[in-house]
Amino acid sequence: MGILSSTTAVCQFRVAGELPSGDLYPFIAENLAKQAFQPIDQNAAEQSVGWVHLDDHRQMSFDAPAAFWRDHYVAFTLRRDQRKLPAALVKAYLQVAEHEYLSANPGLNRVPKQKREELKEAVRLGLLVKTLPVPSTWDAVWDTRTGIVTFTSLSAPIIELFEAQFKKTFEGARLVAIHPYARAGAVGGEELKPALEKANLATSDAAIDLIRSNQWLGWDFLLWLLHRTMTEASEYRVNQPGPALADDPFVAYLNDRLVLMSVGEEGTQKITVAGPQDHFREARTALAHGKRITESTLYLEKEENTWKLTLKGELFHFASLKAPKVAIEKGDHVDEGSEREAAFYERMYVVEQGLQLFDSLYGEFLKARLGAGWGEELARIEGWLAGE
Repeated sequence: MGILSSTTAVCQFRVAGELPSGDLYPFIAENLAKQAFQPIDQNAAEQSVGWVHLDDHRQMSFDAPAAFWRDHYVAFTLRRDQRKLPAALVKAYLQVAEHEYLSANPGLNRVPKQKREELKEAVRLGLLVKTLPVPSTWDAVWDTRTGIVTFTSLSAPIIELFEAQFKKTFEGARLVAIHPYARAGAVGGEELKPALEKANLATSDAAIDLIRSNQWLGWDFLLWLLHRTMTEASEYRVNQPGPALADDPFVAYLNDRLVLMSVGEEGTQKITVAGPQDHFREARTALAHGKRITESTLYLEKEENTWKLTLKGELFHFASLKAPKVAIEKGDHVDEGSEREAAFYERMYVVEQGLQLFDSLYGEFLKARLGAGWGEELARIEGWLAGE
C-alpha cells in the first residue's frame, strides 16, 4: 500500500553523502528523469525498474515541478515491471522444442548441451513476448529539510532494490537506515549521547553491526512499554519536533498482538499472543522464561485521533501503519491536481505526527533506560513478571 493509503508500511532512511549546495530542484529533476521508468510492453525484456509519479504510476516525465516537488518534499514512486515464467511451463515447451530438434536430426539420440541451452533461451524469449509484465510500485517521500526519506516497503529485497536505485540516481548520495540505535542517537540528542555510546555493544560503525549488537534497544523498549501498559498510566508528553506542539499529552500502549522469541540449543522458538489482552498472562510467563518481545501492535492516541501500527523491534520498521483518515473537501472549482496535492499534504501531516508521537515515546524510554535509575526500574519489571 502506498503513502496515500489509509494503511501502509513505513521504514525510514537518512540521506548521506554529497549533495549540491543551494536549490536541489535542478539536481533532483535531472536525475529522476535520467532514471525514469521505461515500459517493456512492446519488447521481450524480463524486467524494468525506474521512477514514476507518486499519484499516477503511468506518468514518468519529471520536467515539471508538479510531477514530484511538494514544498519541502520530493515525492516519487519506484516502479518495477517484471515478467515471470513458471519453471514447469518453460520445461514443457523445452521438451517440445527438443523433440522437434531430434526429429529434424535423426542421427542424434539426445540434444547436445550447447544446443539445449540455445533452445531453452529461444523458448524463454518466445514465452516472454507472450507474457504481460506485472507492475509493482513503492512510494518514497524525501523531506529535504530533515534529510529523511520515508519508503513504503519492509521487504528486504525491495529495500535493497530501492537503496541501489537511489544511489544510482543521485550520484554522491546514499541512504542510511534509521535503525533503533540510529533513532536513539537522533531522539536522545546530546544529553543522552555519552550514555548511549557507553551502552553501544557494536564494535564498528557498520549498520549491520549496530543493528545486531544493539537488539537490546528493541527488546527493552517493548518490555518497558508492556510493563507501563499494565501497571502505570499510559500518558506521555510530546518531546520531539514535528506537527504536534511540545508538551502536548498523548497516550501509548501495547495490545492485540505480541510476538516473543528465544534462541537456545533447540534453535529459535517463537510464540504469538493474539487478541485483545487483559493481563498479558501468557506473554508474562514467556518473558519470565527468557523470551524477548520482538514485535507488537502499538496504539498511539492524541485527542480524537488514533494511530495503530505493528512495530518490528529489530529494525524499528512500522508495518500496517494505520493513521487517522484524511478527509479533503472537494470544491466545485478545484481541479483534480490541487485535490491530490492537498491530500498528499494532509496525509504527510498525520503520518509525521504519528512518527513524532512514537519518537517522543522512544525518547521517554531512553531517559529511563540510559538513566541511573534503570536498575531499580528493571527490578520492578522483573517482579511484575514473577507476579510479585
